[in-house]
Amino acid sequence: MSKIIEGLLYSESHEWVKVDGKVAIIGVTDFAQSEMGDITYVDLPSKDDDITKDEDFGALESVKASSELLCPVSGTIVAVNEKLEDAPELINEDPYANWIIKVEMSDASELNSLLTAAAYAEIIK
Repeated sequence: MSKIIEGLLYSESHEWVKVDGKVAIIGVTDFAQSEMGDITYVDLPSKDDDITKDEDFGALESVKASSELLCPVSGTIVAVNEKLEDAPELINEDPYANWIIKVEMSDASELNSLLTAAAYAEIIK
């Protein structure tokens, strides 16, 4: 059973979002990392890049697969978790503690299209 955290928002493409004021902290879900297996590489975007909702901002690679990361909100990337460059396996260890990017949102109403923990649990059943 994949871990799902109450209070976070989720995308159908398996990213999670924690809202901190105008900033969306974004990572991949436990379900996504478990489906991929051992993550061997994280392709990270650059800080200060502008991003549009549902646009890819990087990718995860594992021994099994490669998967694009889709941004659940629009805005400007204000932080990138550079620890993942040297230690991509941190996502396997705890995908919720090891966020990937932080985005200053340009339109917080986009959060309304994301899933609650209960709704996300239904789609991964």
